[in-house]
Amino acid sequence: MDYVSALVPPVVMAVFFIGLVVTIVKSQGGPNKAKEDAVVDAALARAKSGPQAGRDA
Repeated sequence: MDYVSALVPPVVMAVFFIGLVVTIVKSQGGPNKAKEDAVVDAALARAKSGPQAGRDA
């Protein structure tokens, strides 16, 4: 029975990992994708625009 107790933790971790990956894949896209993309695009545009006036250095 030692082999069962040795195999249980990796099997449990694998099941949770597969569930995590499935959840991440399912949450990609959908109705919020355009809004998320717009937020990222705005942040990239701000970063590319250089230093902002009025900021403390």
